[in-house]
Amino acid sequence: MSREDLYRVVVDSLSAHVAILDEQGVILETNDAWQKYARKNGMKDGYDCVGLNYFAICQAASLDPEDDAGRVAHGIRQVMQGELDEYLHQYPCHSPDEKRWYAVRVVPYRDKQVHRVIVTHENITPIMLVQEELVRKEEEIRSQAERLEETNIALKVLLRQRDEDKSRIEETIYTNVDRLVLPYVERLKQSRLSPAQHTLVEIIDTNLREITAPFLHSLSNLKVILTPQEIEVAGMVRSGRSSKEIAEVLNLSVSGVDFHRKSLRRKLGLTNDSTNLRSYLLSLD
Repeated sequence: MSREDLYRVVVDSLSAHVAILDEQGVILETNDAWQKYARKNGMKDGYDCVGLNYFAICQAASLDPEDDAGRVAHGIRQVMQGELDEYLHQYPCHSPDEKRWYAVRVVPYRDKQVHRVIVTHENITPIMLVQEELVRKEEEIRSQAERLEETNIALKVLLRQRDEDKSRIEETIYTNVDRLVLPYVERLKQSRLSPAQHTLVEIIDTNLREITAPFLHSLSNLKVILTPQEIEVAGMVRSGRSSKEIAEVLNLSVSGVDFHRKSLRRKLGLTNDSTNLRSYLLSLD
């Protein structure tokens, strides 16, 4: 096999569509892939395109110098004139049945005796389809992220609204108990009651105040472990009752109440004797 025949076999083996142009843009030679493409797209005669002017073909296909055909023609001229060593361009070439993209590459013909260029068109449709799918996936992920962000914002608003509703309900309960219940409990305490009845009324009064006192939430947030009786004592100390009054209500000795007071101070970290226990408990609100 001669060298020329070997070159021909190699060029015909390429998947790219290859055409060799002279300095006027006339097609001198095309490879087998070029000719098969021409036949496939309905070119019945002269499917090798030899003798056709490539610039004329580009001009006929161009609607604007800045469109793909105009850019390719300009790129070929730049390579022919030595302004570029190589020209590359990607362009769509869709048919009614399918999407297709090609990459055109123009390089000078490596022969000092003649002034020609080699134009190749490579089908890059698989690559472009993958890129399109990646773009679609990115858009989908971005859209999902935006929806998640909107959902997150909505949840934050709902949680904030829930906290506000909770605070409003707590405040309503506290206000109603303070205005509509406790005054009558206080009147009961001033009435003639037996010692046992008086104790029960005191317990009712204390427990109502504990239920409605916001400071209990603050007390629990201190991460200290208090016994139920210490909580009762804390509520009464906060309401201003003396150790004797607390002892009578809880049926304890005064020394027992003082023991609970000391335990509260220790657990709450009130090591300084100058810090008033009631003032500290009131500050928790």
